[in-house]
Amino acid sequence: MECVYCFLGFLLLAARLPLDAAKRFHDVLSNERPSGYMREHNQLNGWSSDENDWNEKLYPVWKRGDPRWKNSWKGGRVQAVLTSDSPALVGSTMTFVVSLVFPRCQKEDANGNIVYETNCRNDTGPSPDPFVYNWTAWTEDDDWGNDSSQGHHNVFPDGKPFPRPPGWKKRNFVYVFHTLGQYFQRLGRCSVRVSINTTNVPLGPQLMEVTVYRRHGRAYCPIAKVKDVYVVTDRIPIFVTMSQKNDRNSSDETFLRDLPIVFNVLIHDPSHFLIESSINYKWNFGDNTGLFVSNNSTLNHTYVLNGTFSLNLTVQAAVPGPCPTPSPRPLTPTPALLPDGDNPLQLRDVPDENCRINRYGYFKATIEIVDGILEVNIIKMTDVLMPVPQPDDSVVDFVVTCEGTIPTEVCTVISDPTCRITQSTVCDPVDVDVGELCLLTVRRAFSGSGTYCMNLTLGDEASLALTSTLVSVPGRDPASPLRIANGVLFSVGCLTIVVTVIALLVYKKHKDYRPIENSTGIVVKGKRLNVFLNRAKAVFSRGNQEKDPLLKNHPGTL
Repeated sequence: MECVYCFLGFLLLAARLPLDAAKRFHDVLSNERPSGYMREHNQLNGWSSDENDWNEKLYPVWKRGDPRWKNSWKGGRVQAVLTSDSPALVGSTMTFVVSLVFPRCQKEDANGNIVYETNCRNDTGPSPDPFVYNWTAWTEDDDWGNDSSQGHHNVFPDGKPFPRPPGWKKRNFVYVFHTLGQYFQRLGRCSVRVSINTTNVPLGPQLMEVTVYRRHGRAYCPIAKVKDVYVVTDRIPIFVTMSQKNDRNSSDETFLRDLPIVFNVLIHDPSHFLIESSINYKWNFGDNTGLFVSNNSTLNHTYVLNGTFSLNLTVQAAVPGPCPTPSPRPLTPTPALLPDGDNPLQLRDVPDENCRINRYGYFKATIEIVDGILEVNIIKMTDVLMPVPQPDDSVVDFVVTCEGTIPTEVCTVISDPTCRITQSTVCDPVDVDVGELCLLTVRRAFSGSGTYCMNLTLGDEASLALTSTLVSVPGRDPASPLRIANGVLFSVGCLTIVVTVIALLVYKKHKDYRPIENSTGIVVKGKRLNVFLNRAKAVFSRGNQEKDPLLKNHPGTL
């Protein structure tokens, strides 16, 4: 009897050996999820259970640390980079992208072959063969695309045949994606993209793993593995940017009083899941101004008091969702009393329209409001005549006013007329006493004549106010300003003498009395001469007749 038991046990063991030897997808793709994990979750559209068998003959399995990994690729190791547009709102579509990074000097050509880049040198030196892997020649020699070989090596690890769209022979890599106890297979080139609908994906962080194989004769060779965490959430993923004119550093969440802050809400929705949704933005700025409701993603708000404020934003959107199960209705009328087509039992068979549910996103921030420089203006520009003229430089004084706090520094950037090519940058501390009225003079030198773009900024610890102007610097040649002034005065003097002589000659020639009305021509000329002389005097005595009240404060010069 004991022999019979031993014989039966041997048969059972022999029958179980093939089952134990056959690998399944979850054995190959992951060691972090227990077998049968998919039973706890809903099926992803187009994905398969990782309980299916894996064809280890065509797709060998190498564990981490296996020495065969060192020879899986010519010239080094291939790395796979996995990215996604996570986080995703539940019900939307999430996309994963896998890109292969080849060893130095290697790339994929238009036919899907791996070739060496021209004029690129690596540690092994130039190769006489331009190909790393010439898969085009392999497929032609081995009749890769013939129907007779369809069932042998043009299949995925689970035995499903490759799809054959145009150009499929140029796709020499097999990608196997694995998550939630399910897998998805894709034939591709050096980069592939896979999208999943997240309706059936559990909320929270999940793991996506990808294994990549390359063609190797009539089989395949593993070359890379990669994994990444993705997140599915029932809250709308939102980001808020805050910006303000004259704010020195928007990232520190410190802003200026009496200037509007621009709040811009960015919704992370790469699959355009919310494109047809009605979205409302509810703002509470924490300064007792009440609740602001808007359907615009951008809003301006001005704080009029200094202090610390708590900002709260709620974003609401109606999105497609599951419809509630309708409650059974009592059948008050009898079917015999109803005409054809009005049977209430038939109405329940009509599919319901798409239902919508509300999803929410939240944002909170604590911001600080302080005083700062609100505005800066250049009210006057004056050429400076230096005691010792410089042959190449022209010096200009800029009278500057500002509103708000007193600046601690002034900076100028002098550029070409397009304001693109910087020529000089100068910063000075404001250490002069400008008084309660912000008024100061900034002196800058310009290299030669021409038109310049000048950006002037006044700054303190929290703010940075900017203004710009175009400066036209006249040439000093062929004569300096002093010589030009003397020349004009000499010309005016000569003209005065000539006019006087002419007047005397006319007087001697016409001694007889004549009425004033008959001498209009001389009077008119006299008026023109007086006007010219008055203008000439104004040009050279303008500095003594300055009537700008701001300049009476004698601003400091920087």
